[in-house]
Amino acid sequence: MQTILDILRKAGGWHLGLYLKIDNPPYMELVIEAMDESGPMGPPTLSVAHYGEQNGDLMRDPEMCFELGLTGGAHLDAFYWRNDYVAVEQWSRNIVRDRYVHLIELLEQHQRFAATWDINLRLQGFDPHKHIRS
Repeated sequence: MQTILDILRKAGGWHLGLYLKIDNPPYMELVIEAMDESGPMGPPTLSVAHYGEQNGDLMRDPEMCFELGLTGGAHLDAFYWRNDYVAVEQWSRNIVRDRYVHLIELLEQHQRFAATWDINLRLQGFDPHKHIRS
């Protein structure tokens, strides 16, 4: 998710309370926000989502959550995917009953989706020089 990392750098980096909304018509707004809780392995987390609306309700299309890793350079490690339009919520890495659970095939699927989404975001013009609102 190099596009998201570039946007974060331009916005001053990750910090508690981070909230960015990027308007880029005709595409849905992109929202990037710091989460209050740590990820499954303990690092800070980030939610990245497109939001639509249906019957007056905000709908994630999709939302992904990532841990912010710094070892070996800044990177984002996926652990969650959600799409409200298809009623799917998936955790590929999580803590369940005090144990770390890692679903390898689902994590690989999330990583592939994130890589494709990153390319699409860049091609659609969601870059650090677009209209960022915080």
